[in-house]
Amino acid sequence: MVAMVTKRVVSVMGSTGSIGVSTLDVIGRHRDRYDVYALAAYASVDTMVLQCLSFSPRFAVMVDEAAATALREQLPAELGTEVLQGEQGLMQVASADGVDMVMAAIVGAAGLASTLAAARAGKTLLLANKESLVMGGHLLMQAVRQSGARLLPIDSEHNAIFQCMPVDVDATPRHEGVSKVLLTASGGPFRRWSTEQMAAATPDEACAHPNWSMGRKISVDSASLMNKGLEFIEACWIFDLAPQQVEVVVHPQSIVHSMVQYLDGSVLAQLGNPDMRTAIAYGLGWPERLTSGVAALDLIAMSRLDFEAPDEARFPCLRLARESVAAGGTAMAVCNAANEIAVDAFLSEKIRFTDIPAVIEQTLERVVFVEPDSVAVVEAADAEARACAAGVLANLQ
Repeated sequence: MVAMVTKRVVSVMGSTGSIGVSTLDVIGRHRDRYDVYALAAYASVDTMVLQCLSFSPRFAVMVDEAAATALREQLPAELGTEVLQGEQGLMQVASADGVDMVMAAIVGAAGLASTLAAARAGKTLLLANKESLVMGGHLLMQAVRQSGARLLPIDSEHNAIFQCMPVDVDATPRHEGVSKVLLTASGGPFRRWSTEQMAAATPDEACAHPNWSMGRKISVDSASLMNKGLEFIEACWIFDLAPQQVEVVVHPQSIVHSMVQYLDGSVLAQLGNPDMRTAIAYGLGWPERLTSGVAALDLIAMSRLDFEAPDEARFPCLRLARESVAAGGTAMAVCNAANEIAVDAFLSEKIRFTDIPAVIEQTLERVVFVEPDSVAVVEAADAEARACAAGVLANLQ
């Protein structure tokens, strides 16, 4: 007899973005193991229509009201997919009874509420929305512990650390013998650029990542090393590490996704081609491994792996992220909010690339940090930081 596989039911938050598209690619390779309960996005109607036709979800959520209306008009009635809208719709499908796993891949602060809803409902949370931890790390990790949720990191670096650290049966990392973790960074497209060259960089140049295919916001973060700063904060929360136990190492080939150093002097590393489907498949299948569609790594063809220290003089965003961890409280939420405002202004060609850290630093200097003991406090800090950053921007233009 052939053993029956119980299907896991998945909600994909941010389904039209790069992580969401890759998630559905992996799920599509294993339709005997997964059912898609819901797909959620901001406003990409055309892509959402195609995804709904392919996966027949029970719900499709569009944050934007006009996009939700357009989606209702375009989906065939016989498909049976109900369209929801707004943040309430996101929270509903993230916490619904019968959902086993939630891929949290909404970019930015917009993903916090639904990610928290999934954690509080005790779901297996595949976390690709780093801002949820940066803004509300205390709240999210508290929700995971109290509900018995399982958190599986999907960022390639944190997924690599997860693979190299000992973990309990409930996926909780253990620290036995761990000295520190080494977060790798590609260095982005400006790794060898001078500050003067970066000052004249265009948005398209900043988004031309040498190894990864990502959305424009995260691509700019990678170019400024703020993405690595946010991942630094994220690593402290996920693995319950002190800041001095996390070190950033520039590795331009993006083959070693991160490493764990042990007290006996050994270092364990996870290697693979730079394709997010590897980490996604690991999260979907854990503790089993699934085929992902990613080609096996050819070490002979790769021939060399290089490592160097990050240059925080040219890339001050990494320093600002570390300083926000040290400051504690809502400092990390303020840092994240100011960065989102600055990156948006750069992508709109209102400021220079090198103005991004200036906006963040001045915002951090002007906003008072408090204890983030509720979502309301975090959201208030986020709103205050955005208003402050907008004021800083006005003075720069």
